[in-house]
Amino acid sequence: MKFHPRLNLSLNGETFSYRLFDALLEINSTWSQRAAAKRLGISHAVLNRRIRDAEEKMGFKLVETTGAGSGLTLQGIMILKKYQRYLKRLKERETLFICGGPISTGLMDVLSRHYGLEVVIYTTDDLSALKMAEMDLVDILLFDDPVHAFMHDLDFVPIARDDLVLVSHSNEQMESIEDLHGRLFVEVIHSAQRLAWNTLDHLHVDYKIVDWCSSPQNALKLIRNNEDFLTFLNRSFMSALSSSFTISDILAEDSSHIISMVIPTKKPELEDFSDFIQGKGQKLIPKLGFGRID
Repeated sequence: MKFHPRLNLSLNGETFSYRLFDALLEINSTWSQRAAAKRLGISHAVLNRRIRDAEEKMGFKLVETTGAGSGLTLQGIMILKKYQRYLKRLKERETLFICGGPISTGLMDVLSRHYGLEVVIYTTDDLSALKMAEMDLVDILLFDDPVHAFMHDLDFVPIARDDLVLVSHSNEQMESIEDLHGRLFVEVIHSAQRLAWNTLDHLHVDYKIVDWCSSPQNALKLIRNNEDFLTFLNRSFMSALSSSFTISDILAEDSSHIISMVIPTKKPELEDFSDFIQGKGQKLIPKLGFGRID
């Protein structure tokens, strides 16, 4: 079954039907109001009245007569392009769109493929993903840090457990909190590292964040280039790497957290997918470096 979405747009408090924009599209294509009317299956008089009514409400011309026939004014072209951008976005939304942090989207990529769900996945940080969801651009919203769902009173579904490990590029083994005094850290913004910083603050550890980045990959690059730098990263992320980094569980218990998802709009296929994640899909979770929620 094929769907053909259509849009009405509002401008200065006036709503204009998709029929107006279809007319502008045909005029722009044919350079003739009569030919455009014929393609649309309406009379030239109806088309002309449709254009004139819209021009009167908008306060400027949409169509002009040129030596080549009838064409769109600059304002008409601008409005048509805006309509086409919105229409393109609407058509793209026919494919399910998932957005979230790097940890949760990596997990969801595997789960959706095993389930057989066709999706587009966009990886960003939790707060940017939340902004996209508020713009109604997201079918599944994912959080690396569940605090964002709590703060915005969202009905979230837990999909996996994770914790943080201390990561360095030196051979030094750190076994106690005291070893972290005076240390320099790299922060991954809007991530579950919040749990590590809160714990260190609570324990009055004298540490300093000296650099910031938006992804765990970039955090690893920074500490690889400076052996004095440390960071906290998800255990699931580090479990997929075979590298020379030194890892410590020093704050693992204090940084245990849930990877979660929010489904803003209820759709039958997404409800079934959610049931899969919380049921049979949990068998995949340990293989991906996470802890099961059951």
